[in-house]
Amino acid sequence: MPARPAPSAPPAPRTSAPVHEPRREDCPWCGSARLRNRLRTGDLREYKPGVFTVDECRACGHTFQNPRLTAEGLALYHRSVRGAPRDPASDGLLALRASPRRHRSAARAMLRTGEPESWLDVGTGHARFPATARRYFPYTAFDGLDPTPRVVRARSADRVEEAHVGRLTDPRIAAELRGRYDVVSMLHHLEGTPDPRAELRAALGVLRPGGHLIVETLSPRSVFAALLGRWWLPYDQPRHLHLLPPRNLRAELESAGCEILTLDHRPVHIPHDLSGAVALALSHSLPAPDTPWRAVPPPPLHRHTRTALLRAGMPLVALAVAADHLVAPVARRTRFANTYRVIARKTP
Repeated sequence: MPARPAPSAPPAPRTSAPVHEPRREDCPWCGSARLRNRLRTGDLREYKPGVFTVDECRACGHTFQNPRLTAEGLALYHRSVRGAPRDPASDGLLALRASPRRHRSAARAMLRTGEPESWLDVGTGHARFPATARRYFPYTAFDGLDPTPRVVRARSADRVEEAHVGRLTDPRIAAELRGRYDVVSMLHHLEGTPDPRAELRAALGVLRPGGHLIVETLSPRSVFAALLGRWWLPYDQPRHLHLLPPRNLRAELESAGCEILTLDHRPVHIPHDLSGAVALALSHSLPAPDTPWRAVPPPPLHRHTRTALLRAGMPLVALAVAADHLVAPVARRTRFANTYRVIARKTP
């Protein structure tokens, strides 16, 4: 058998221990010791090695990865590796969060607050949201912040005027941007941050008095989370570290002196719960795919069989997609909703 080529980037570690912090015995949000386990799972999307645990606080409902990945662990599990398997079904369903239609919805939600002079999009990535929002706010200066250099490329593409690489909680960035913005947006950003409370405080720090914060994030209160367990796509382990219940986010912003203008599930529910579960379950019911971190690659027959069965199972995913859209009008108005939006005004 020919030698296996080395991957272009270091593979994820074979054990999760070196990349995890010590396990917490209390809630990182309220400090309660009343924790219960929600699930233990592997990386269902990219098949990277490791086992990840998600706990829930019985007191406040905060849901979090426990033990949490360290900064080094996050970097490893977020790193793209050539040859890593991709699941077109689940990846496509996750991409719904960043669809142009959802970006337009978030931008339109801010129209009633007036035309801001300056806007910072946190966790902007390729800055597709600022590019969309500019159509509604042509005289607003949009800046982007992201932990990756993608935001620099977005500035080169004229999607943002200023590009900041790092986290809003970095002291240097927080000092540089303090009080500069009329609007700060965090769209599906908080769930991937090590400390969402610190991120919120930092966001308010860069807002001017009377400025607005818009947050869209996943709801751990969704009934789908309880029904589907580890197959609920928004858990997305190990990339999602925290899921905040709406009441916790509201209370945090109100305690920081904000007025809540909007807290709503209806316009932001993402219809991918059933289809995501079917796609993940289908993928994991088949022979495991080839990965750069497998010591011995599977034989060609193994790989071809998996590809053929995946293609044969795609009609099931398509049916689940149809079911998701069929129940969406009810889901978005009930506790089945998986996402919510908060718009808060920083009081002068």
